[in-house]
Amino acid sequence: MNTTTTPTTPLKIDFVSDVSCPWCAVGLGALEEALQTLKGQVRAELHFQPFELNPQMGPEGQDIGEHLAEKYGSTAEQQAQIRNTIRARGAEVGFEFNPAGRGRIWNTFDAHRLLHWAELEGAPGQQHALKKAFLAACHTRSEAMGHHDVLLACVREVGLDEARAQAILASDEFMQDVRERQQFYLQHGIHSVPAVIINDRHLISGGQPAAVFEQALRQIAAEAA
Repeated sequence: MNTTTTPTTPLKIDFVSDVSCPWCAVGLGALEEALQTLKGQVRAELHFQPFELNPQMGPEGQDIGEHLAEKYGSTAEQQAQIRNTIRARGAEVGFEFNPAGRGRIWNTFDAHRLLHWAELEGAPGQQHALKKAFLAACHTRSEAMGHHDVLLACVREVGLDEARAQAILASDEFMQDVRERQQFYLQHGIHSVPAVIINDRHLISGGQPAAVFEQALRQIAAEAA
C-alpha cells in the first residue's frame, strides 16, 4: 500500500488592511476561498497587519456619504452604485454587507491595537477570528468601530480575554508597535489596501477574485517547493 503523502508548502501571508475598508472584507473572503481550494497543497501562516485609511479621523467619526464626497468627490448616486458592486462581490465570497452602508466612518486605531495583541497573546487563529468579527461589526451591522464597547463585544465573541483587552484600551499599550508596523508598510510602498504580501516578497493588491489568489498562491508555492 502506498502511504506517500504530498508535502504542503508553507506560505507566510501578511494581510495589510483596515477594518473600515469594504474591499478588505471582499479580499479576505476571496483569499480564504483560495486557501480552502489549495488545502493540502499549501499551509498558510496568516498575519493581519495594520493600515489606517483615515488616521486623522476624530473620535466622533464622520457621516460616510460626507466623508466619501470630501475624500473622493463622489456623488450619492456613485456611492450607491459602488455599494451595490461591493455587496455583490461580498456575496460571492460569503460576506454580507449592510445594504444601507456603514452610516459613519470611525477611527480604527484601537481595533488595530487589539489585533496586534491577539497576534502576540491569542491562541492560533484568534487574530484571524477577531479580524473577521471586526469586519462583520463594521460592514454587516454598521456598528461604531471607534467605540470600545463594540470592540470588546468582538473580543468576547472570539473567546479572547475581555479584561486584558479592556486594560489595553485604557492604556497606551501597543500604540508604538502598531505605528511602527504602519510606517514599515508605508515606507515599503503600500498606500492602498488590501495588500497581500506572500513570503515577504510577492504582492497581490486589491480585493481580487478567489481565482486570482488561487493562481498566484499556486505559482508562488511551486516556486518555493
